[in-house]
Amino acid sequence: MKKILIFFFFFQSLSSQHDVIIKKIFDTSLTKSKAYEWLDYLSNQIGGRLSGSLEAQRAIEWSKSELDKLGFDRVWLQPVIVPRWVRGPKEFALIETDPGITFNVPIAALGGSVATPSVGLKANVIEVFNLKDLDSLGKKNIDGKIVFFNRPMDPKYISAFTAYGRAVDQRALGAMEAVKYGAIGVIVRSMTLRLDDYPHTGGLTYGNLPLSKRIPAAAISTNGADKLSNLLKIKPDLKFLFRQQSKQLPDVKSYNVIAEKKGSEYPNEIILIGGHLDSWDTGDGSHDDGAGVVHSMDLLNIFNSINYIPKRTIRIVLYINEENGGRGSEKYKEISDKQKLNHIFAIESDAGGFRPLGFSFTTNNNNFLKLLEWKKYFAPYFINVFIKGGSGADIANLKSENNVLAGLRPNSQRYFDYHHTEIDTFDAINKRELELGSGAIASLVYLFDQFGIR
Repeated sequence: MKKILIFFFFFQSLSSQHDVIIKKIFDTSLTKSKAYEWLDYLSNQIGGRLSGSLEAQRAIEWSKSELDKLGFDRVWLQPVIVPRWVRGPKEFALIETDPGITFNVPIAALGGSVATPSVGLKANVIEVFNLKDLDSLGKKNIDGKIVFFNRPMDPKYISAFTAYGRAVDQRALGAMEAVKYGAIGVIVRSMTLRLDDYPHTGGLTYGNLPLSKRIPAAAISTNGADKLSNLLKIKPDLKFLFRQQSKQLPDVKSYNVIAEKKGSEYPNEIILIGGHLDSWDTGDGSHDDGAGVVHSMDLLNIFNSINYIPKRTIRIVLYINEENGGRGSEKYKEISDKQKLNHIFAIESDAGGFRPLGFSFTTNNNNFLKLLEWKKYFAPYFINVFIKGGSGADIANLKSENNVLAGLRPNSQRYFDYHHTEIDTFDAINKRELELGSGAIASLVYLFDQFGIR
């Protein structure tokens, strides 16, 4: 009985020790975080950072300079060849119900889209709600028309990311599929649950289509989509005109930004913290993914402030080209495999700077059951939602049989109000919520650094 009590008090002592350190981490994140200050600069002094742009290069140079100040053992740039797509002048669109009777609607070219003719593209419209509708309608009903994909995100899903995932195929694949039936252009309802006048851009793919067969594609705001849909019920022969002058230029050299602090006891076990430096060009990318960039950078700032020396090697990776290609992630994986690096844990922040609720984990069942024991450390901060499945687009390819990948999961309800729009700007960031994200990530990294994986 005496031995059992000694073990119990020893275990309680260890648990209390971790509680104390995690409280220090959150206290520090809410008083000494640099995340808000850094994001202010990244958003307001640099702005939108589409891959291959001057702004992306400025962000690379700035983030390396800031990481150099934090006491990492090494900070370096990893070369990556990235696509260079340019939006061009502001897009224009209108609905014509009768000659001389028109309604302007807001649109944004989808990333990677080809341009319309210089005078614009004008044609009848066929409304569809999913990719299967194209096959049902057939070429006789689609040929020579603009296909209007109008499937809303489903509000019944509590996670807005699930709703997004169930609707985004029409944006990503719509142009590639519609052209098979003779469509000459594509308009896609914006990926948001909110009704507003802000079109949401985002990437598309043409697959292996030659340039000559590609058709222009744009997102229309949700209010614009509803207007177009309602007018089609009254005037099915209406015309839609849109003009965009986007260009795909030759690929250019860019960089991932990497910083490393060698572990004091297990230097060959790597813990990676990441976000992506690039953003779309319409806003300044504060939520997507400026928040993830500064969450990652803030880690060593917090550890330094509490005098914590990591046992395992800490790597910060600020990826380039997540939005329109994923080449930064591919290059990092390629080099990591050549060097046979051992990533025991990786966490990505790419879901905005809203109040963190918890984490999602990609790992085996045994690891996940052990992770559930850590929920108690996050309960005092109401960040104790642990779910299995999902990490992040840039770290997903690091998965191995035994390691753990994670994603920070903030409240998702407002994320798609801003995602890929001109209003994803610094004024949409709440300082305290952003700093809580830094504390959540640093606390989880601390626990992995203490325990490793078994």
